[in-house]
Amino acid sequence: PAVLLTIARLSALAVEGVAGMAAVPGGVNRLFKRGVGDGVQIEVDDNSIRAKLYLVVSAAADIQAVARAVQAEVGRAYQDMVGMVVRGVSVSIEDVDYD
Repeated sequence: PAVLLTIARLSALAVEGVAGMAAVPGGVNRLFKRGVGDGVQIEVDDNSIRAKLYLVVSAAADIQAVARAVQAEVGRAYQDMVGMVVRGVSVSIEDVDYD
């Protein structure tokens, strides 16, 4: 799972307008879940994957366009790098960076 988390995180951070990754909500429970990393939560079933990303976006960015670009980029990265079927990529904007 660590490789899959890294692929999602680096793909999302490469999209213009993404300022960073936010913490995965869930408090202490998230610490005991497999497939949870910095701003990314994944579910793997056979050769398919579902990812949920928690992002911080730049204030000047078009939030909807950034979210769509992240979905496309992460889905493409999973298909190209590991050949997995992507069941879904969900994006949650957790904060806006006004720096």
